[in-house]
Amino acid sequence: MDTPTTLEDERAAELEALVARAQDGEADAMEQVLAAVQPLVQRRCARILTFHGDAEDAAQEAMVLIATKLSSYKGPGNFLGWVSVVSSNSARSTYRKLKRQSTEQPREFLPEGLDSRTTSVIAGSRLDLLEGLEKLEASRPAVVEAFVLRDLAALPYEEIAQMVDAPLGTVKARIHEARKFMREQLAEKLG
Repeated sequence: MDTPTTLEDERAAELEALVARAQDGEADAMEQVLAAVQPLVQRRCARILTFHGDAEDAAQEAMVLIATKLSSYKGPGNFLGWVSVVSSNSARSTYRKLKRQSTEQPREFLPEGLDSRTTSVIAGSRLDLLEGLEKLEASRPAVVEAFVLRDLAALPYEEIAQMVDAPLGTVKARIHEARKFMREQLAEKLG
């Protein structure tokens, strides 16, 4: 009987083989890769954008990016880690786009009694987290990727170190710095 690690390793190897076939232009392999990663993409987007429609939009954009950029995927790290990065970045991009649209929408189109700063087409999103991520990206861009990969994509430290091409200690320090910043932001918001 296989242990979970062996079974996970087998599945990862099968997926990597499918990715290689898809990169070689096999349409059937591309469809199988996209079908295999779709649940992961949707989960990653939903962790960032809890409003179902927004998460679906971000997931769709991520799937298109995965399909169009698959030929350029070479690592480092494993394929699912790369998919997590693409998904997280797509969700964050969707959030920024929705936030920009909500501020451009004239106030007369907003229902009465709603605070336009916190209620818009992005209602249901984790606004405090997303706003904190924007501030973190603006003030400490080097720590954002490691933080997103660890705390939103739930990747192991070692894999993150490979993906960002940094020593493990540096990755842990970046994540620590980002968490401290986010705690301060959330504490400030809660007042």
